[in-house]
Amino acid sequence: MKTLTTTEELRDFCNRAAQHPYVTVDTEFLRERTYYSKLCLLQIAYPGEGEETAVLIDPLADGIDLEPVYELCRNTDVVKVFHAARQDVEIFFHDGNVIPEPLFDTQVAAMVCGFGEQVGYETLVKRIAKASLDKSSRFTDWSRRPLTDAQLTYALADVTHLRVIYEYLSAQLEKAGRKGWVEEEIKVLTDPETYISRPEEAWQRVKTRTQSGKFMGVVAALAEFRERFAQERNIPRSRVFKDDALLELASTKPKNAGDLSRSRLLLREARKGEIADGILAAVEKGLATPPESVPRKEEIDKSNVSQALAELLRVLLKAKAEQSGVAQKLIATTAELDAIAAGERDLMALKGWRRSVFGEDALRLCEGGIALSAQGDTIRIVEL
Repeated sequence: MKTLTTTEELRDFCNRAAQHPYVTVDTEFLRERTYYSKLCLLQIAYPGEGEETAVLIDPLADGIDLEPVYELCRNTDVVKVFHAARQDVEIFFHDGNVIPEPLFDTQVAAMVCGFGEQVGYETLVKRIAKASLDKSSRFTDWSRRPLTDAQLTYALADVTHLRVIYEYLSAQLEKAGRKGWVEEEIKVLTDPETYISRPEEAWQRVKTRTQSGKFMGVVAALAEFRERFAQERNIPRSRVFKDDALLELASTKPKNAGDLSRSRLLLREARKGEIADGILAAVEKGLATPPESVPRKEEIDKSNVSQALAELLRVLLKAKAEQSGVAQKLIATTAELDAIAAGERDLMALKGWRRSVFGEDALRLCEGGIALSAQGDTIRIVEL
């Protein structure tokens, strides 16, 4: 196992890798103590059998510059292959201001090829590469040095087996004519907007039971303050205050330090200093928000949802997923089925490849053009 610790070694490897049609990539990182992921190890492999085709890169080594890796990410002649790419790509975006393109995600491809929903890397290794993984190093501290042989072996396996998986899935997609389906899904992963967290939009991640005006105004202001504070200091949101404390503050609407001291859920560190000042200012801002400016989550009007139709759509989705060999969750979500039953039509489930697989028959079902019939375990479509 070769661990690269200098820029010169890294540049030499990346120059060799650039001569191949694809590279497989994985990262090991920590995020428990920071807002942004801390890259601790980078693994890259290119096609071939020799030991020189797969390396570990130590981003924590003194003086190493990852620019050769970023150059490889920008090279559009080389496909960058990941498994469950989102967190890995987020690191490249924030650390190197680059999004690897073209990109291939084996988890997405596996869902299109009939391996189930959000299939894990270990499952693909077993089923496609006919190998097994030692998972004992999975949850270790990747920032500590030196790394053990077990850690290095585990990390390298994440890119060596991925070569076999990529070649198999790529061939399956080509054979089935579904390469475009995966490319359509991967557009989200290559869109910079996917990795930008705007403080003013942070309220959308907070789950609330009510959407009353003043309450939501304070929720939005508190979420914005927390996000900005965490980003600027590179600390986890939970270190500022957790969601349950945010909801408590939005309900009690504290006006001074004394009110904060009575909070049951607020961390001790948040009851004084910059965080306390920020909380009080956010509550004041939230209460002053005009009713027409208070953010609210879009919700499906349950009164418009035909539960019978929604259930029929679920049956149709299951049948279509089994028929096409594509994971149900990738085709349509439960919320989308309810939305279709309520009359909404501007939905992902009704666009692109999903429309031909499921959407067209879903609309015909809604319009009374088809019915569903059960024959044993098989669901058949009946023309009306």
